This record gives sequence, structure tokens and C-alpha cells, in this order.
Amino acid sequence: MLEPLAAGEVTLATVWLLGVSMGLTACTVTCLPFMGTWALGRASGQREAFVHTGVFLAGRVTTYTVLAALAGALGLGLAQALGGGWGNALIGGASIVAGAWLLRPAGRRCDAVPSALPAQSVMPLRFRRRADGLPPLFLGAALSLTPCTPLASLLALAAQSGSPAQGSAYGLAFGLGAAMTPILVLVPLAGRLGRELRAGRAWLSRWLVWGAAAVLIVLGLRRILLVA
Repeated sequence: MLEPLAAGEVTLATVWLLGVSMGLTACTVTCLPFMGTWALGRASGQREAFVHTGVFLAGRVTTYTVLAALAGALGLGLAQALGGGWGNALIGGASIVAGAWLLRPAGRRCDAVPSALPAQSVMPLRFRRRADGLPPLFLGAALSLTPCTPLASLLALAAQSGSPAQGSAYGLAFGLGAAMTPILVLVPLAGRLGRELRAGRAWLSRWLVWGAAAVLIVLGLRRILLVA
């Protein structure tokens, strides 16, 4: 996939395919532990899990577009800066914020469910807020900064273009390609698993939330320690 880039035979379709190659491989491996844990702890229904996955991917697409536009304006300096530790620091911070978000007081809960309702109709134990989409957005934006060969190729290509507009076009194409990822299916499955585990097991709800929050915080601290 990198040969056309080296030969200078680059189109938006080529950059899109480069994004697809990352979305089907590295993106899934890197992002699933974060978003899968978030959806599991939230016990998301399918609707919320799809929405949060979409918000997460929107954060990635937006960040790739902005990064490539900056590379087009600033040159290779941005790509070299991404090789440092500040990307991992931002990923760690976003993960810790997501873990802490899960531990927030939920206010009203739906613990009392009429016995006449089947288990499948049990709603998630937390009332949802629009702001609950912020952690997936932050995670998507931060995880876009993970140093990898496809991202370095994108930024190098944008830098060679010497144009912020052309760079942003490359970044958008790359991000849309990277959005073609199995997490579109796997994250909603994790949310459904959390929902099924909670149904009829109120005692498990707190442990599931605390466990998911702990995993996110540990993942975040691990990323931050990589910088040290």
C-alpha cells in the first residue's frame, strides 16, 4: 500500500485505501480495549453504542483532517513531533477521563423494573445524558495521535503537498477509510453484553461499572507512563 506513496502516484482513493488498511487492522487492535470497555461499563443498548461509536469515529476523522491540514501548512515538523510522547499523554488523559466519567453519580436509576416486563426490556441502569458522548469523542481524537506508519505516511504526503486544503482532503479521505473498522460491530456487541449481564442482576451493576472504570484508568496510566 505504501509503494504508490513512494512513487508519487497518489490519489484520494489511494489515501482512502491506506486508511481502510489501518481501520481493518491497527485501529481495531488499538481502539477496541478503550471503546469496548467504555460500552461494557455503560451497558449500552444498541442505539447508544452505535451513537457513541459514531461519535468516536467522528473524532478520529476530524483529527486526521486537522492534522493533515496542519502538515500541509507546517511541513514535516508535525510528523516528527507526533513521534514524541505527547500523543500517548493525550491518549492516557482521555482514557482516565472516560474511566472517571463512568464513576460519576448517575442521579436517578432504573433499578426498580416492573416484574411483568421481560428481562429483554430492562433498560440500562443509568439515564443517558447528551454529554455522555464526550468521552468517546475525546478518545477518538486522542487515539488518532497513535504513532504508526500509515499516519506518518499521511502526514508526509500532506507535507509534500504544501497546501492546507490538499492536506485536509487527504486527511478526510484517510479518516473515512479508517472508519471502515470492525469496531462498528464489536463495540455495540460489548454494550449489549454489559446490558445482558446487568439485566436482573442489580448487584452486578456497580461491579461492572467500577471494573470498566478501573480498566480505562489503568490503560490511561499505562499510556502516560510510556512518556516518562
